[in-house]
Amino acid sequence: MNAFNAEETTFHCRIQKTTLAPEEARAYWSRWIPDVSKEAQAIRAFEERWFGARSAARVRILLESLRARFDRFPEAFEVLRGWRGMDARVRGLICHWHLQLSDPLYRGFTGDFLPARRSSGAGPLDRGQVLRWVAEVAPGRWGPSSRVQFTSKLMTAASEAGLLSPRRDPRLLLGPPVPDLALAYLLQLLAGIAFEGTLLQNPYLASVGLTGPLLEDRLRSLQGFSVRRLGDVVEFDREASSLRDWAAAALPGEAA
Repeated sequence: MNAFNAEETTFHCRIQKTTLAPEEARAYWSRWIPDVSKEAQAIRAFEERWFGARSAARVRILLESLRARFDRFPEAFEVLRGWRGMDARVRGLICHWHLQLSDPLYRGFTGDFLPARRSSGAGPLDRGQVLRWVAEVAPGRWGPSSRVQFTSKLMTAASEAGLLSPRRDPRLLLGPPVPDLALAYLLQLLAGIAFEGTLLQNPYLASVGLTGPLLEDRLRSLQGFSVRRLGDVVEFDREASSLRDWAAAALPGEAA
């Protein structure tokens, strides 16, 4: 695993066991216990039914996935633990972006492959097309059964995030609405971590269709942010110097 406050760059298989998990994430944020071992936390999570009637083994898997998505971004995790009144739409997008941060395969699928299909005007997406993409991402890395599992879980997670229509193939490519609080959270998060791209050009924004003039228009009306175009140069500023400071101003009485 890569360092804290940096996007993951090493392929792994966690998405095969845990997809978007927004409700599990909410439980984890609200019940996380400081200064205890992973083993003690797993016991508490099982006994207190953080994730409902899940087996002890399933609870451990969920905790491993959620730690990878949130614990490695301490300031963001602090904000999320204190954000009690989060809207479900915002929560789904935040879980989507943190899954992107923690999983380079999902990041490539949702932040590169799907946006490229949208911009090209390609039609609905089927499982075979995704399966071929998975095989091309890392030739020879995974066997046939693993590629099938990745394909299924990638499509499931993208559907849960509102990027693909659910259930049956072919899947329609969708553009989820992005509330201002979700967009502001993402921009402040990215400003404080290491990732490939820039604040205005990256797979996180691209995954939800916010690129180019459309993104600039959103930023002009986004409280606490400003954008100016001078020819080919775009100047972007934010009032809060950190995610924590943004949360204190934008979420009074909620975020820590």
